[in-house]
Amino acid sequence: MLSSNLPRYKSLYKDGLLHDTIPFWVRHAIDTEHGGFLTCLERDGRVFDTDKAVWPQGRMAWMFATLYSEVEPREEWLTFARSGAEFLHRHAFDTDGRMFFHLTRTGEPIRKRRYFFSECFTAIAYAALAAASKEAAWTERAGAVYGTVISCFRNPEQLPAKFTGTRPTRGLSVPMIVLATSQIMRKTTGDHRAEAVIEECIAQIEKYFVKDEFATVMETVAADGGIIDHIDGRLLNPGHAIEAAWFILQEAKHRNCDPRLIALGAKMLDWMWERGWDREHGGIIYFRDLQDRPIQEYWHDMKFWWPQNETIIATLMAWQLTGDEKYLRWHELAHDWAYGHFPDPEFGEWYGYLHRDGRISTNLKGNFWKSAFHLPRMQLLAWQILEEGRVTARPGSAA
Repeated sequence: MLSSNLPRYKSLYKDGLLHDTIPFWVRHAIDTEHGGFLTCLERDGRVFDTDKAVWPQGRMAWMFATLYSEVEPREEWLTFARSGAEFLHRHAFDTDGRMFFHLTRTGEPIRKRRYFFSECFTAIAYAALAAASKEAAWTERAGAVYGTVISCFRNPEQLPAKFTGTRPTRGLSVPMIVLATSQIMRKTTGDHRAEAVIEECIAQIEKYFVKDEFATVMETVAADGGIIDHIDGRLLNPGHAIEAAWFILQEAKHRNCDPRLIALGAKMLDWMWERGWDREHGGIIYFRDLQDRPIQEYWHDMKFWWPQNETIIATLMAWQLTGDEKYLRWHELAHDWAYGHFPDPEFGEWYGYLHRDGRISTNLKGNFWKSAFHLPRMQLLAWQILEEGRVTARPGSAA
């Protein structure tokens, strides 16, 4: 029985989180001089660039605060979360209330981007710190930044234009990330606005990006949800879609195993597993084309760490909610390939970027995109899912 392997996997996730991944970042990433985190790390943890991206500051502050609240109230974890949140509060906001993307080590602004994901990750950092510290100031700050997120989500015309307007598009990343942000806001601070935003995000994903006629989840569509038959429009990102699938499955679990959301999330996972799993070498491949035509991006067939993390979560969550052993088989395939190629037994943590066949492309352990977020989040959630076991609707409750 595949289920007999689950105790071993649970131990691997728990031990990897607490004795490998988090200690690596604690040893090497904490900026005790200027606050926040240094995330550009070589294989052995040496810093190769001291600039700070805003996303990792928020993501890591959220991670440490969540560990404090959900695993163990270690004071150092709360201290690290506070350091990241305070660095953001001091340095990451422009005069218009929007946030920068790229800062110097001491907090001087370098770059600002049109989209609002810096605000998303800052909101969850503040909210998780509020829950951990019980300090009302962080609840208020989280609510204010979340208000900016909601405004940008509902009024995208207020954002700087990315293209000329000749070919207006929608991207999956927007409702996906706002969905996850809103779920965390609801969980940590009980923000009354979150439920409505969650509904809007799921509705957008289902209406515009989930394509039954193609058995796929699109990454980019026309403004009306139509297929754009050009390079960017045909591009599929299986890892993103699988991440969105487990956000929806997570919402199904929150709603007493809502059968409609379970079916939606499982369908998205099924389709993108078929699109993304590399049958020749294993692992989730980075990009696919809707029509199996050539892909422009040169890294299209690489294996990045985070799609493997999202697939491990999604397959476990799908099994937890459906009981279908197919998802345990997929989990085993995804786990065994990822753990057979990404971990560094000498210096700890995972490499981030592999060639298609599993060879190491670069030996870095962190940069502006890879930090203490996707991997430890996967390890924490997978451990928690396996601790819970199968989940079914509570009798007598509305699904």
